[in-house]
Amino acid sequence: MRYISTRGQIAPIGFNDAVMMGLATDGGLLLPQTIPAVDREMLDAWQGLPYRELALRIMSLFATDIPEDDLKRLIDRSYDSFENREITPVVREDGVYIVELFHGPTLAFKDVALQFLGNLFEYLLKERGERMNIVGATSGDTGSAAICGVRGKENIDIFILHPHLKTSPIQALQMTTVLDPNVHNIAVKGTFDDCQNIVKALFNDLPFKERYALGAVNSINWARVLAQVVYYFYAWFRVSEAGGSDIVFAVPTGNFGDIFAGYVAKRMGLPIKRLLLATNENNILTRFITEGDYSTGAVVPTLSPSMDIQVASNFERYLFYLFDQDPARVRDAFARFAETGRMEFTPAELARVREEFAARTVSTDETLGTIAAFQKESGYLLDPHTAVGVKAALECVTGEETPVCLATAHPAKFGDAVQRATGITPPFPPALAGIEKLPSRCQVLEADQRAIRAFIEEKAR
Repeated sequence: MRYISTRGQIAPIGFNDAVMMGLATDGGLLLPQTIPAVDREMLDAWQGLPYRELALRIMSLFATDIPEDDLKRLIDRSYDSFENREITPVVREDGVYIVELFHGPTLAFKDVALQFLGNLFEYLLKERGERMNIVGATSGDTGSAAICGVRGKENIDIFILHPHLKTSPIQALQMTTVLDPNVHNIAVKGTFDDCQNIVKALFNDLPFKERYALGAVNSINWARVLAQVVYYFYAWFRVSEAGGSDIVFAVPTGNFGDIFAGYVAKRMGLPIKRLLLATNENNILTRFITEGDYSTGAVVPTLSPSMDIQVASNFERYLFYLFDQDPARVRDAFARFAETGRMEFTPAELARVREEFAARTVSTDETLGTIAAFQKESGYLLDPHTAVGVKAALECVTGEETPVCLATAHPAKFGDAVQRATGITPPFPPALAGIEKLPSRCQVLEADQRAIRAFIEEKAR
């Protein structure tokens, strides 16, 4: 399996090189040259597989550079840290199927990919005799999951940028209380988009990237998307076994990475009827799908901060397919977007988008109301991000369809919002017990690329 850039200006590379490159050197995102096809016979053979075995079958189609025995060890090691043996169990509450993606060590869906990516990085660096400085931006959960995935690992330092005072308190503590010498937290006086723009600029400075051996853990890294593809298959099998048909996945999203993994699963041949994209008030993606309006605005702080994003970095991967895999069209679209802050689409392209996706914006009041009503009816607590997806499903899924909602975080990570909605403070699971009493370490810096660059130059090994 070879990998190409959405902007078409690099030669095809193997899986291992794609993982290590992260962001393509031409500024684009990496994708497999072809998406492997999965037929009905393969689906039937995979139906009853446990999660780890299913992950091995799917990942081995894409990670052809890695011997299967080594890939199996990487997968097993990655999911040994999950407290539920199913890894991503599916439950049914109040008529809705919920895929619980929060059973990893940091209680967020990012663990599914980042535990794997951390082990994969360590494996590849040891094989190559190299070091890496990971640089990433987070709106909340990616940072803690990435730090947990690589803390203490050989040959890796990690620099995570998060918007100062704009994550939940628990999210911030999960990052800043990790004191391993190879972990460096940077609180940026700005928004997530400021953080992400700085990281992209650093990666696009090729001499700097090469000198400091920068690596990416954000969902710009293809391995992140690949690991997330697995749980769409796993959930589809569990729901279809329970009698569900015409399955619609409702996905709360800000950066388009999680729902893009579902799009890849569907392109592979998984019979997903629709993908329902759910956003909070930061709804550039919803506006794109429903109105054809992909234009930036100001970030609005909400109760679901991991989705408080205007520019969705993984959107470029989808555009590559929407533009019939024409890298010149992708380059032109992003050049115009950099100048104007908006993109234009033809009526035919927008019609294709609406065949593949539906979308719904969910307000803060609707989020609180959904958490409250769902708890009252079922006793089940939703975190505010998951509530955005559940509300979208309840409003948009028809009676003939089966809604499957991705639960992206444990409610205790957003206890203030849950308490405001229900009057109930979610109890801390063992992974969070006493976290507020731990010592922490963090560097607060201006949203200035030069300041971030200087800090990395000072700390990087």
